[in-house]
Amino acid sequence: MIAKKQGINSTSHAVYPLRVVRLNFFILYYEHMFIYTYGKEGVNYMHNRIIFHIDVNSAYLSWEAVYRLQQGQTVDLREIPSVIGGNEENRHGIVLTKSIPAKKYSIKTGETLFSARNKCPELVVVPPRYTLYMQCSSAMVEILKEYSPTIQRYSIDEVFLDYTNMECHFGEAVEAAHKIKDRIRKELGFTVNIGIGNNKLLAKMASEFEKPNKVHTLYREEIAKKMWGLPVEELFFVGSSTAKKLKSKGIMTIGELANTDPSYLQQWLKSHGLLIWQYANGLDDSVIKNNGVPMKGLGNSNTIAFDVTDSITAHQILLALSETVGTRIRNANKCAYVLSISIKNDHLISYSHQRKLDVPIASTNSIYENAKRLFNEVWKGEPIRHLGIYLSSLCLNDFYQISLFETKEKEHKKLDEAIDKIRVKYGCHAVIRSSFVNSDLSPLMGGVLTEEEYPMMSSLL
Repeated sequence: MIAKKQGINSTSHAVYPLRVVRLNFFILYYEHMFIYTYGKEGVNYMHNRIIFHIDVNSAYLSWEAVYRLQQGQTVDLREIPSVIGGNEENRHGIVLTKSIPAKKYSIKTGETLFSARNKCPELVVVPPRYTLYMQCSSAMVEILKEYSPTIQRYSIDEVFLDYTNMECHFGEAVEAAHKIKDRIRKELGFTVNIGIGNNKLLAKMASEFEKPNKVHTLYREEIAKKMWGLPVEELFFVGSSTAKKLKSKGIMTIGELANTDPSYLQQWLKSHGLLIWQYANGLDDSVIKNNGVPMKGLGNSNTIAFDVTDSITAHQILLALSETVGTRIRNANKCAYVLSISIKNDHLISYSHQRKLDVPIASTNSIYENAKRLFNEVWKGEPIRHLGIYLSSLCLNDFYQISLFETKEKEHKKLDEAIDKIRVKYGCHAVIRSSFVNSDLSPLMGGVLTEEEYPMMSSLL
């Protein structure tokens, strides 16, 4: 149906009769901007790009399954109804990722473990092991570095790789993608999907096609055939709320969105409307940032299953948080000059306290001692529901000036390195502090990767 250009109050979706002219206008606009910025060579490069998007299939669960099989277990978590999730005894008992057999029970990422178990009583629930996941992700990235000098790690399980002009080294794009996919499976034990396109958006969309362990292409000339027939909610950056709005105007597929008058969408949905119209037409000029996004800071926090009313228990929780924060900052090869703690009381009122340090820290003991000192200074004595530790003003820990007052820092560093290696090999709880032996508190708390550390693509594409 061709709707009239009648503005935002129209109840039918407005398909612009001169869509091709409008589309060509945007393409010419992008070319003009790239000529202005990069010259004609930049335009030629953008049109001829070959981008890979490597996406680990059910990442957390796959990595956990591979690790367990390597340790001698016979059951593959990927072949049974299973999920990676938090501890059901606290307030973070949700599904982080699920196996393909678990999907048959309509188990969804983000739902409570209680709900998931009601759907599947025999469901196997495994707690997350973030240090292991970082190791697996880094191993994959090392393989990818052999195929291109330009890669970008967008999240712990997603990587973009610029394969432009690399055909002379490793063969045609599809052939090279299969080599990479098969090598990751053979050497590391888990599977990936690889999407290939002329830009990051198309590569991302291609990797979302049939899973697992597949290679798909979505070049500019394949958009109409492969992407336009998909439901509109499958387009990157179209959430459930936006999809509902689009469907209320009769825009059911990505193709219908692509053929809608962009000025109508911009009037109706503002800048987001124009953005998703561009995505529906496969338009994306974002470049692969070879060094990724600088890590601004990292932190862990924990919502506690009971009200904490004494400083001893609060200190124990800070110690457990320090363990995971310390592991993560050392894994990133960083130190922090600024440490802050956050407190949320039983009335859900939050406040925080921070301090700039003379010497950057990375050891668990240093993080804990500073966090405890800040807590003692700021806590008002009311019941606590939530505690957090955050590190910022990061620097590389390859070399820094050690204060004369930090004489034990070298000893702490050696101890931390030894403990980190043991936990990676034998599990997070292989080594715990004696103060947690007879405690109901977990010796390690928090651990979810923050957006500053591995941003999701939505903030960068």
